[in-house]
Amino acid sequence: MAGNSQRRNRRTSNKKGAQVGSGGKRRRGLEGKGPTPPASARKGHKKNRVANAQAKQAAARRPAPRRGGVKGTSEMVVGRNPVYEALRDGVPAVTLYVQQYIDNDERVRDVLKLAGDRGTINLMEAPRPELDRMTNGLNHQGLVLQVPPYEYAHPDDLLAAADENHEDPLIVALDGVTDPRNLGAIVRSVSAFGGHGVVVPERRAAGMTAGAWKSSAGTAARTPVSRVTNLTRALEGYQKAGLTVVGLAADGEHTVEDLEELDGPVVIVIGSEGKGLGRLVGETCDYRVRISMPGGAESLNAGVAAGIVLYEVARRRA
Repeated sequence: MAGNSQRRNRRTSNKKGAQVGSGGKRRRGLEGKGPTPPASARKGHKKNRVANAQAKQAAARRPAPRRGGVKGTSEMVVGRNPVYEALRDGVPAVTLYVQQYIDNDERVRDVLKLAGDRGTINLMEAPRPELDRMTNGLNHQGLVLQVPPYEYAHPDDLLAAADENHEDPLIVALDGVTDPRNLGAIVRSVSAFGGHGVVVPERRAAGMTAGAWKSSAGTAARTPVSRVTNLTRALEGYQKAGLTVVGLAADGEHTVEDLEELDGPVVIVIGSEGKGLGRLVGETCDYRVRISMPGGAESLNAGVAAGIVLYEVARRRA
């Protein structure tokens, strides 16, 4: 019968007995728990409480992360002529993708030469389906140029640049300017007339794309552009730092030629050609000025308007 077997050493229970050489204890019980942690790492110990309190105090003293100083997104320039023009105009690039078995015409040779002369651009050969996937089916003509993300400055960095040169800050802020070519042209004018940078809002505004780089004619490499979440708040911060905020408006109470405040530390705010300054931005400005136009034109392109005002400021300072 079950349970009455006379076989020797037959197990009659599911429980395991003591292992040989264990002294009557199980193997897990013999395993060590490792070295004793230091007192500062032992929960409940006095030194652990002190260490936690010091960590909280250090976190409270640590400055909050700055909203600026961020990077944009990478961009792809596609097509033989656009890639050639981007390389010719000094647009920064990381990688040039060339289609396998591409027709080696004159424009392709020019592109490869420009990329090779830089010495910092990776050359990658890729099959056509891969380039189609990278460009979402655009007509890339066998050439794709990857532009690295633009690293935007913090608004305070523009003030620091003026302070280092012992100059009154001259900053241009854009409100609703959505054309990258206008942004690039304004960056070029800021650089030409001794400005210290450009501020753009994060939303509903042009960013530093390859098109903006091309329009800046290389000056974007030495003129910082700051991107802010809230333009009104950024302007208020500049006011607290002692800068006068001057907005360009067709119905401004003053003219550019008559406003004496342009001689000192100033932020010039330029709106879009169609809508002009937004309501909150316009209300934040200390002064609203207009450009005298005897010819009777209703408005000027944002890039042209910026150049005129910056020239007037530079003329006075000289």
